[in-house]
Order: sequence, then C-alpha cells, then structure tokens
Amino acid sequence: MRSANLAILAPLCCGLLACTQTSDLPASQAKNDETAPATVADAKSAPAIRSAVAGLTLAPMLKRVSPAVVNISVDSTVQVKNPLLDNPEFRQFFHLPADAKPETQRVHAVGSGVIFDARHGYVLTNNHVVTDADKILVTLNDRRQIAATLVAADPKSDVAVLKISADHLTDLPLGQSKNLRVGDFVVAIGDPFGVGQAATFGIVSALGRDDVGIEGYEDFIQTDASINPGNSGGALIDMSGRLVGINTAILSRSNGNVGVGFAIPIDMANAIARELIAHGKVSRGELGVVAQDVTPALSRALGIQANAGAVISDVRPGSVAASAGIKIGDVITAIDGQPLLTSGQLRNVIGAKQPGASVRISVLRDGKPLDIRTSLGRPEGEKTQQASATTAVAAKAPPAGRLSGVTLMPIPADSELHGKVTGVYVAGVASGSGADEAGLAEGDVIVSADRKPVATPTDLARIVEAQNKDKPVLLRVQRGDSALFLAIG
Repeated sequence: MRSANLAILAPLCCGLLACTQTSDLPASQAKNDETAPATVADAKSAPAIRSAVAGLTLAPMLKRVSPAVVNISVDSTVQVKNPLLDNPEFRQFFHLPADAKPETQRVHAVGSGVIFDARHGYVLTNNHVVTDADKILVTLNDRRQIAATLVAADPKSDVAVLKISADHLTDLPLGQSKNLRVGDFVVAIGDPFGVGQAATFGIVSALGRDDVGIEGYEDFIQTDASINPGNSGGALIDMSGRLVGINTAILSRSNGNVGVGFAIPIDMANAIARELIAHGKVSRGELGVVAQDVTPALSRALGIQANAGAVISDVRPGSVAASAGIKIGDVITAIDGQPLLTSGQLRNVIGAKQPGASVRISVLRDGKPLDIRTSLGRPEGEKTQQASATTAVAAKAPPAGRLSGVTLMPIPADSELHGKVTGVYVAGVASGSGADEAGLAEGDVIVSADRKPVATPTDLARIVEAQNKDKPVLLRVQRGDSALFLAIG
C-alpha cells in the first residue's frame, strides 16, 4: 500500500513544484505582476518536495519481482505449401509427382513467461507462444538458459504451462484479479521484440472484456501499460508486486502498442493452470445453447424490461438446456444469483464449472422471472463452420416497410442449410438499409418473425405488416451452424 500511496502523491507534488516557481522571480517583477498566482510554498520547501518526488520509484519492487519473469524462445517446423503444386499441369511440366510433399521451414519465435511455482518449476505463458514447438528454451533473469517441457495447454483460453528444472528459482506471489478496479496502477513486464526484459507502467483501463474475439473464453483486463510483440505470456503486476494477469494481446493496426493491451486475469489463468497440471486438460461444463447480448432494440422487440443478460437464440436438441426446459427467446439474467451482463459472461461462468455441477439459472420468459435448476453437461466436439454457397434462383420481391432493401428467395439446393431448416433465404441486403444496420446479411435464413415460423416471403411480409409499428420486428436467423436474434425497425 505504501507504493500506491506515494504514486497517488506524485501528481500533487508535481503541482506544488509548479506553483513554487513564482518564488524564483525577482522581487520587483513579482511585486509588479498583479496577475501572478498566489504562492502555496516558499522556496525553502521546494527541495523537500523535489526530494519526495525523487523518492517515488518502482525500482525496489521491480528488483524483487523481475527474476520471476522469463524469456521464452521457441523453435518449430512449419510446412510451406506452394499453391502451384496443386496445379496438375505445373507438376507435369516440371515432372513432379502427384504426391509431392510440401517443403518445411524452421521458425524461431520469442515470448515471455512467469514462474508461478518455483518449487516445482512451473512457468505460466500463452498457448500461442508455444504452439507446435519442437524446442522450448527458457532464459532466466540471471541469463541462465534452461530447456523446458510443455506440461499442457488450453487453446480456448490461450493458457499454457511449462516445466523447468533449476535451482534458486523465484516465483511471483499471486494477487486476486477480482479485486482490481478501473484506475488501479499496474506494471507489464516481459521481453518486447526479444530485446530483453523491460517494464512499462500504466493503469487498468477496463475489466471484463469478453467480446474481443481472439479467444474462446475471454474475460480480459484492458491496460494502457505498453505491451508489444514478445510480451505475450509476461506478467501484469500490481503495485505490491503481485501477479494479477498474463499479458496476451494488443489491439493495433501497426503491430505495435497504441495503449490498448489485454491480459488474462490471474484468477482465471491460475485455475486453468492448476487443472492442466493435475489432469492435462481443462474440463468445462456446458448448457448447450447459443446466446447473444441483450440490446435495447432486442429488449423492446422481446417486450421485456431488461438492459443486460443473454438472449437464447438456439437450444441444441438433446442438450442439458433442452432437458431443463430452457427455450429460444429466454433471457438468462443470472447464474447461481450472480448477475449476467453479457452472453460472453454466461459462457465464462458456465465454462468455469465442472461437468455435472448443479446450477440455478435465472430467466426472463415473456417478461416473467423464472428459476431453472439443472446439472451441466460435457461439451460436444468442435463443430466445423462451413461457408454457405448460393446459386442463381429467382428472387422474390422484397417486402415493403422495415424490411425494404432485403431480397428473399427459397433456400438454394447447394446451401448447407437446404433440407435442414425451414425459412426464407436472404439473397441480398441493400447497404445502409435498416436491415443492414441491424446486422442481417446475405446468406442468412430467416426462420421466424415475431416468434412465428416463416416458410415463404409471403409469410414474412404478412407477419411484419401485422407487427406494431412502434415495436421493432424480431427476426430469428440461422447463420451457418449458429442462430441469433435481430431486431429491425
């Protein structure tokens, strides 16, 4: 706490120093300058203030924690495929066999890591730092280089655990990321661009970023402490020198820092790491639903008084959710009494629980609260997303009004959804139209409007025309393997 208090004092001390500069003016000039600001400290107090400011430093804390942050260098072999080898004429001209193997290339990359268990030699880092590694070398702060082995990794959260064998290791004490607040000071430590260990200072800019779209499970800490390539897997620490996050990604158009960095909260990373060490994998509970965020437009279209939560846009047949009675259009507002703000938070909360765990799900159905109790299931295998193909089929005239600009037609035979769902295929959406702004896209299949099934463009037009003009029209759309709600108008 002492360091944090001194840091807060720094701007005040600097302000006092600025105010004392008037006392350095000649007496005559100060006397004649009626607009000069009032002096808050005389010249005798300036050295004391300057001394206090000079004493504000993170050096002792960084000296204590830096040995726990390591450099990770990775050698891997990747296949380099020449697209010309797919051309039979090219292979024939150069007398290349049809089963010619692609060339391989050695790749060297660098990242960072954190020793979080010195006794057992466990190092925490990002999965993307060590993916496909043939050789992993850890360089300690004292320049010792040690070969590391991969214990296990979890690509969905981008967490990996390495193991090294060495004496006199230093680990970082773990903080509690749940206690972080926006505005708290933090320091990022890592090996940017592989030039050597460096520390940067900043604040917690935001918490609970679950919609960045780079990992399967996201609950990022956002910080303006400078994070650059090579910092991945490094430490985000608080002013007491406790580990509160694992630096993971930046938002940038130039591949350099612009003050928007993301770190995995240590509460989440540590829980995953312990499970990887114990079991070699992470087991996550699953409901079997597809959800999206509640928006003001969706709230009005659903006729509910809610500005947060997760709208259920699809329920997988045979899933735990289906057995428990969760329905499409339900809005999940809390899990075990913990309020939910977003659909990403729903996924994180459910994913943090073990299969078989009992949960209480608070739901709004047709505006009425409802509690559902069930036990979580196990995730199915990952589904493969396929791009839908379209063919030229006679399109129907778009309905007037709120769906103007939308071109509709029957689901084409070469669409992946043909024969699987009943609905109307969106052949085109005019740029700038209300449907375009709401997120309707070419290739979508509208399966219901105002919770009524749609089979033809005529069905859709009739439902839309009968809809209250003061209320957005609620469309349920099938998009590949996923379903979602859109509110238009």
